[in-house]
Amino acid sequence: MRRARALALASALLGLPAWAADRPAALQVPDTLAQRLQPCMACHGAQGRAGREGYLPRIAGKPAGYLYQQLLHLRDGRRQNATMARLLAQQTDAYLREMAGYFAVLDLPHAPVPVVTAPPAVLARGQALALQGDAGQRLPACSACHGNRLSGVQPAVPGLLGLPRDYLIAQLGAWQTQQRHAQAPDCMAQIAQRLSPADLGAVATWLAAQPVPTQPQADATAPGPAPMPCGSVDQPPP
Repeated sequence: MRRARALALASALLGLPAWAADRPAALQVPDTLAQRLQPCMACHGAQGRAGREGYLPRIAGKPAGYLYQQLLHLRDGRRQNATMARLLAQQTDAYLREMAGYFAVLDLPHAPVPVVTAPPAVLARGQALALQGDAGQRLPACSACHGNRLSGVQPAVPGLLGLPRDYLIAQLGAWQTQQRHAQAPDCMAQIAQRLSPADLGAVATWLAAQPVPTQPQADATAPGPAPMPCGSVDQPPP
C-alpha cells in the first residue's frame, strides 16, 4: 500500500502516469562501431580473436586491405558463405572499410599452439612447401607472398599462422573447386589447383602447428618480387 502511494506521489510530481514510475529505465546502448560489430564476435570470438580449433578464422590484426577485400567478396558472392552474405548484404563499401579498419588495428594475444599428431614426413613436406615451394609442381613458397615470417604483408596479404587447420584446408579446397574467387589473375586459385590432396593437407597441417611470432604484425613490404601476377595484390579495390 505504501509503495503504491509513493509511486502515485512520484508520478504526480514528475507529471507521469502511475504505471510509468514503476517501469525500469530503458537500457541505453552506445552507438559505437565496436557495439555495432558485436555480431561478428559471436562467431569470430571476442574482439575477433578466434582460437586455433574448429573452422572459424581469427580476424583481429589482419591487414585492413585484406579484410576489406574479403568483406566485399563475401557480400558480392565471390566468396561463398551464406551467413556472412546475409549480414553484409545491405552494407556499403564505406562501412565495410570501417569494419576492416577496426579489426585490423586490434593487437591481441594468440591462442597456444595445439598438439600436433601428424607424422614427421607430413610436417616436413608441409614445411618445404611453405618455405621453399616445389618448382617441379610450379608451386611458389607461401613465404614468397605471405612474408618471410608468414605473418602477412601490408596492405592486402594475410598472415597464415594462428589459423585452424580445418579452416586452411577448407579455403584451399574452396579455391580448388572455384567456390572462392579473388580479383583476376586469381593467383591463389592457380596455386591451390596445383596442390595434390596430400600436399594440401601437409601444408595446412604444418601452418596450423606453428607458433605466431612475438611481433605478429604484417610486414611493411614484400620479401621480394611476386612469383606470379596476383590481382588481389596488384590491383587492390579502390
